[in-house]
Amino acid sequence: MRRTTNLSPVPSFPFHHASVQEWETFVQQFATSKKYQGALLLSRRQFVERYPHLETWFAAPLVERVGRSDEECRQNVGHNDVLYKVCYHARHYLAFLALRGYARFDWEWLIAVRQFRPSSLFTCAAGDMGMTSLLDDAFHLGFAKPHTTSAFHWLVHRILMHIGVPDIEQITDAELQEFEQALDRFAERPDVDALYGSVDEYRKRLKSRKISLHQLQVVLYHRGQVNREPQRVVNAPSRRVFVIHKPRMQEILARYLTARSLTDQPATVKKLDLAMRQFVDWIEQTYPEIETFAEVTREHVLEYAEMLNTRLGLLTSQPLASSSKCQILTKVAQFFREVSGFGWEDVPIRPLLLPGDLPKRPLRIPRYIPEPELERLMGAVRALDCPYQQAALLVARWSGARRGEIRRLEVDCLDNYPDGTPRLRIPAGKTYQERVIPIHGEAAAAIRTLQALHKGERGLVDRKTGIITRYLFMHRGRLFGARYLFESAIEKARQAAGLVTPDGKPTVTPHRFRHTVGTQLAQRGARLRTIQKILGHESAAMSLAYLGISDEDVRQDYQAVLGEQATIAGPGAQMLRDGHFVQSEVTWLKEHYFQTELELGRCLRLPQEGPCECDLYLTCAKFVTTPAYAPRLRRRRRRELELIEDAVTHGWEREVERHKCTVKRIEQLLTDLGESLDGPEATD
Repeated sequence: MRRTTNLSPVPSFPFHHASVQEWETFVQQFATSKKYQGALLLSRRQFVERYPHLETWFAAPLVERVGRSDEECRQNVGHNDVLYKVCYHARHYLAFLALRGYARFDWEWLIAVRQFRPSSLFTCAAGDMGMTSLLDDAFHLGFAKPHTTSAFHWLVHRILMHIGVPDIEQITDAELQEFEQALDRFAERPDVDALYGSVDEYRKRLKSRKISLHQLQVVLYHRGQVNREPQRVVNAPSRRVFVIHKPRMQEILARYLTARSLTDQPATVKKLDLAMRQFVDWIEQTYPEIETFAEVTREHVLEYAEMLNTRLGLLTSQPLASSSKCQILTKVAQFFREVSGFGWEDVPIRPLLLPGDLPKRPLRIPRYIPEPELERLMGAVRALDCPYQQAALLVARWSGARRGEIRRLEVDCLDNYPDGTPRLRIPAGKTYQERVIPIHGEAAAAIRTLQALHKGERGLVDRKTGIITRYLFMHRGRLFGARYLFESAIEKARQAAGLVTPDGKPTVTPHRFRHTVGTQLAQRGARLRTIQKILGHESAAMSLAYLGISDEDVRQDYQAVLGEQATIAGPGAQMLRDGHFVQSEVTWLKEHYFQTELELGRCLRLPQEGPCECDLYLTCAKFVTTPAYAPRLRRRRRRELELIEDAVTHGWEREVERHKCTVKRIEQLLTDLGESLDGPEATD
């Protein structure tokens, strides 16, 4: 059973009716026909006779005050045949009372009279009230004219009837917040079915009303009329709410989250809250006798970790991925580690999970986009209709910046180096550090297009710096969402480029642009510090992933040795040609090929065969080399010749003989490879 909540009590100052003469004067100005004038005059007379004191009307049931029920609307009952026709016919008179300051109306009635649109009455009684200026500001921000005009009239007229002042500039944050709360809680009323048909029907209308109210707040914010920054209206999927029934646990968790909110982002705190609520919910069900976190043991947490192996995701209803389990346990471990360090009561005296207890995460290599796919994808990106989506993906392609960093670019983020190269200032992101990097001319042109589209909106508070910031990716006074700029945009480009699997799954994601930039920088000889600077890595270790052997490097080296047409030399060459390697050995070499490299070639020995001395004597039966190592072989030959001269000088005959044997082997390898003895030498 829903209960009624008194959200907007009737103001305390005395209400009173308008005089007959005052109403008649207005009606003569407002109504164009004698018949309509007579109806309006009659409506006031009947209303005053029925409710001589306005307080009596305010105290009446809401259905009576509205005058016409939802059922009467659906059955097309005539205006003169509705049950509470006195109240229904008096709506214009009541609006007049508000405009004259004789009454202020509660939110419930204003929401319930859903089809009441007194625009012409307001204009006649109070003039423009600033509505034209408000709508012009909305249109300037990019809101659609027909919908915005209708929605803003519905909202603004009701707000003005609530505050009793016919001036839009008097609307404040307080009225917007009150209206939003009233809209949310109206569904709790027991008479909502009589007024809207059903709760579900009301909620359908509620969604559009709240979106329009948010848009009104956006316009008022950018006018400088309200100071509360508009928050995006997000229709997030509903999740199970985990209620903690242990007061002492709830107290500790609330205290911990308050401490974390001082330094962590709201999204991080929210994830910590959810992870711990899930854990406490499991404790309550499995060990109901436990009342405090101090009673939780390491064995309890390990049992919870084991339970996660069979748990289903809240949204997917599928078994949790290893990464999800690791994230949950990492947050649980963080909680117990930090609260034990704080020395609070009702918490364990030491951490309950150690780093070794957490699931191991696979170390993945950067997933760059191969050149043929990249070319097709970028053609589709350039064909996108929305300049904001196009610019977001172009900046991602040429800068490697993170999505959140691109979304938060400032309007003046672009300038030039002294030589004219475009330079992009990327805001503080994951590492809390700004950086300046060169940017491709194509991305710079896309940014300049957005700068020209900027409408001079008021800045928003940046979530990282707390500074009022004028963003580049703004539309209708709001910051674009990451999903629209990236996920929706890349989905369109993928479909156009045909970069999907037969079952419709994507083959590229926006984040792979970042991997592509890092990989291309590494492949084209960029220094480690340069890669770290451009990608904004906190440590050089993160950038080292791009300096490892790329997929293409591995393929080329593999084909150079194990390919059918490979040019090879050395004792192991004949074994490869004769097919002496069994399939299991070939499989191991494929999977661990990068581990076989030496200075002058590769050793194809398996782990069970033990270490060899290929690099020293070049005599191992499984040593093999390719033309790619010819410069190193020549350099090694020159060094051996120098060692021979030194050994001759000292009279070391055995050393002379040993180095001559090495020179002979190197010369034979170069001859077998078809390489000259006097070619270029390696310098690395």
